Amino acid sequence: MKPLFTAAVLALSTLPALAQDDVVCMATEEMEASLVDWYDETPAVMAEDGTIVWASGIGGTWTVVSYKDNGTSCALAQGDNWSPNMDADALLASLPFGQG
Repeated sequence: MKPLFTAAVLALSTLPALAQDDVVCMATEEMEASLVDWYDETPAVMAEDGTIVWASGIGGTWTVVSYKDNGTSCALAQGDNWSPNMDADALLASLPFGQG
C-alpha cells in the first residue's frame, strides 16, 4: 500500500470510511497533487453537489473529495476496491456525517 498523505486518512476496504473528526482538508492543488502522485488516482465520477470521487482504476484505491469555495478541498473518505459501477451520490449518502 502506498504511504498515506496524512496520518488522519486511513485506507479502508469497505464503506463507510472516515468519521467526521478524521476529515482532512488542505489547499486544493496540494490535495490533487497528493492523490495523483501518491495514489495514482484521477477524477472518476462527480456527485450532484460537485464532490468528486478520485480512483486509481478498477479494484484500486478511491478517495471522496469535497471542494470548497475558498480554494481548499477535504478528503471525506478513502477506500479500496474501486468499481466504475459505484455511484458517487450513494457513496456520499453512506458516509456517517453526510456530505461534508
